[in-house]
Amino acid sequence: MTMSDDANPSRELFRRIGEARHLVALTGAGVSTLSGIRDFRGKNGLYNDSAGPMDAHKIFDIDYFEQDPSFYYRRAESFIYNIDEKEPSVVHTVLGEMEKRGFLKAVITQNIDLLHQKGGSKNVIEVHGSPKLHYCLRCAGIRMDFAEAAAIVRSGGMPQCPRCGRTLKPAITFFGESLPADALKEAAAESQQADLMLVLGTSLTVYPAASLPEYTLRSGGEVIIVNNMPTPLDRQAAMHFDELGPVFEGLQACLG
Repeated sequence: MTMSDDANPSRELFRRIGEARHLVALTGAGVSTLSGIRDFRGKNGLYNDSAGPMDAHKIFDIDYFEQDPSFYYRRAESFIYNIDEKEPSVVHTVLGEMEKRGFLKAVITQNIDLLHQKGGSKNVIEVHGSPKLHYCLRCAGIRMDFAEAAAIVRSGGMPQCPRCGRTLKPAITFFGESLPADALKEAAAESQQADLMLVLGTSLTVYPAASLPEYTLRSGGEVIIVNNMPTPLDRQAAMHFDELGPVFEGLQACLG
């Protein structure tokens, strides 16, 4: 279903949300484009700049980080460490409100921008890691929180290990690293329990996160997709919308 298929499609979506026993949301970078953060694989995504100044494929490469951590910090500053300048979108705030009212059990996100937490969500499962924590790859027990690390990066520096002087790495999963096992286990459990999953702003091309809606479908649940690009599960979706903004503005109105 697209926005033109129904005079008020958000009302039908809200009805399904209200009837769900265990509602879960899976979100990708598309939910943050409404907050002014570029996605990765979209038409104007960072990965389509691979020949340009961002050289985006190297930003999250663990081998490149170990060779030159400044490459990551200089390029990630604008969309990770200046997150205080970004406001949650209507998607983030509506999901936060739905959790507060007891509709939504969990947000499973592939994002690393912390905007779900800023939008009011409490149960956020970050399957690609998180910049909330920075740590030393060499010295056990060395930790720095996001606020301290971000202040250092915004001032032109890089967070350093006080023991060995090595540059600290964010707990984001880089290419060449394993995804956080506990988060994946929790995400799989939520997906299996879900009788309804909202798939929002993701093209479902990055595994294993892309396989999570299949857990819901195999358990007899339904999937509703809101994404402006095709996904492999479009034909299996109970409902499908193209534009996040209008759909969630409609849900916001339904919430009152």
